[in-house]
Parts: sequence; C-alpha cells; structure tokens
Amino acid sequence: MKICIFGAGAIGGYMGAKLAEAGADVSLVARGPHLKAMRENGLRLIEENGERTANVVASDDPADLGPQDYVIVTLKAHSVPPVVPKMQPLIGENTTIVSGVNGVPWWYFHKLGGALEGTRLETVDPGNAQWDGFGPDRVLGCVVYPAAEVIEPGVVKHIEGNRFSLGEPDGSKSERALALSKALASAGLRAPVRPKIRDEIWVKLWGNLSFNPISALTHATLDVLCTDPGTQAVARNMMVEAQEIAEKLGVKFPIDVDRRIKGGAEVGAHRTSMLQDLDQGRPMEIDALVGSVQELGRVTGTPTPTIDTVLSLVALRGRVAGLY
Repeated sequence: MKICIFGAGAIGGYMGAKLAEAGADVSLVARGPHLKAMRENGLRLIEENGERTANVVASDDPADLGPQDYVIVTLKAHSVPPVVPKMQPLIGENTTIVSGVNGVPWWYFHKLGGALEGTRLETVDPGNAQWDGFGPDRVLGCVVYPAAEVIEPGVVKHIEGNRFSLGEPDGSKSERALALSKALASAGLRAPVRPKIRDEIWVKLWGNLSFNPISALTHATLDVLCTDPGTQAVARNMMVEAQEIAEKLGVKFPIDVDRRIKGGAEVGAHRTSMLQDLDQGRPMEIDALVGSVQELGRVTGTPTPTIDTVLSLVALRGRVAGLY
C-alpha cells in the first residue's frame, strides 16, 4: 500500500512520521526549509513520551513519487484547488483521495441523495477544480482531530489527539476505508470508519465556524471568547444558524450548542488556527470555515444573519491584512 501525504506540515508531518516509523510505504510532499530539513536530517517528531526521528521520502514534485493507493490531503482548504494539476502524477486508476481538510468539504453533496445531490460549492471548490480534477468517486472523507505544530523546519511537536475519523460519502464500510483504517491503526493512530461522517464534520465545523473568526476579530483565546457574555452570544447565534442548515441536510448533532461552547471553554487559553494565521501573516481559512456555511444557507434557503455579519467583518480584517 503506497500512501502519499500532500501537505506535510504539522498534521501531515505527524501522520507521516507515525506511518514511517511503523514501516509503511509513505511519502510526503512538502516545500521550502521544512522539506530541506526532512531530506537532510529526517523528520523529528516530539511526543509526550519522547522524541524520535523518522527517515522519510519527501519531495516538492509529485512526479518523483508516482501513482499512489492513497493521497491524503492535509493542506489548508484554500490551498488545494490551485495544486490539483500538480497532483495528477500521484493519481492512478485506483487512487483514493483522502480529504483531511477543515471546513465544509467540496464533495459534500456527492452521494448524499435527495434534491441537492451533486451540488457544487464555489466557496471551497472555485471553478470545480477538485470535482473535475479528482472526481468525487475517488474521495474518502476524513475528520482530523490531532493538534500539532512545526516548531522548526523538520521538527513537528504533537500536542494532543490521535484520531482521524474516516467515512465514505455514501456511508458504506468499504474495503478501501477499512484498509486505510488498519494501516493508520498499525501506526498507533485511531481511525474509525464512520457511517455518518458528515455528522462529525458538522460538530467540528460548529467550533471552527464561530470560534475562529471571533478570535481573529478580538484576539481572544478560547477560554475568554466562550465565557464572555457578548462573544459567547455571537458564537451561540452562529451555531444555531448552522444547526438549522445542517438539520435540513439530514445531520444529527450528538450534543447541543451550549455543551459545544462549554467544551470550547474547557480547552483553555488556546489561540485558534485563524488567529495564528493572522498573527503569522498566513492566508486565512475564511471561505472554508465561514463562507461555505453562508453558501449552504443560500442553498437550503436558511437565513444566516449572524454568520453574514461576522463573515463580512472577518473578511475585511483578512483583506486589510493582505491575507484573504
């Protein structure tokens, strides 16, 4: 089984190091100083129980690596459409694309059934780059839970979590999903195959949709924005609007809004990924995390007044910073 991780930063690097250590046939696509360090010194993974260096195959040119059984995409959502042509050498007749990207996935309406079957989402897949370039039948969904960071080129620090939930768009327990689950489990990662992957996508999206833009606008950490009465109310209104959309699409939430906000507060003084991107001058994931939910509101005929307001503010914040 050949596995390529496209976008071997923090999360991709963590997964790649674990797979390499377990003896999997894994390769990483990366760039810049991080790639140079991995080629020269291997990929160093720092975990709570110690640190190890994995010898990894890494390149910035997919043509060096050839067709794969699985291509696991761990880029930021806005970074994927422009590189679809570059990824083509990795794709053979039976290649599975594993979409480990935050936000509403571009394939969301593939095999969902109903009147919206096959609907395309411009916010996350402008020009149908992924739908046409990969093909939705290749896709296996993935919800990424671990937290990690690249603390210096070639060095990934694992912070918490080891679960990568997998799921077919049609909900089946396919051979390809079970085979990848087994490979990830052999590397010490949890990879359950879920019959309703969209439900998990929405529970994670609930927090990303609200906490991320509010933190970027206020510079508050999770414990503060989830307990301050004003920002807590804004987050709650955004989540309620999103829940109405999701339930129209058949999603069932295993927890309620207030428990989700309480869970955010319990994470503590965490700086969200969008706030980190703003601080470090990196493009912000506004479309995938917020704009996509607004688009789904239009698709389902659901008003999203709070989401609309916060989106307009954070989009302008991103544009003023040159990051959106």
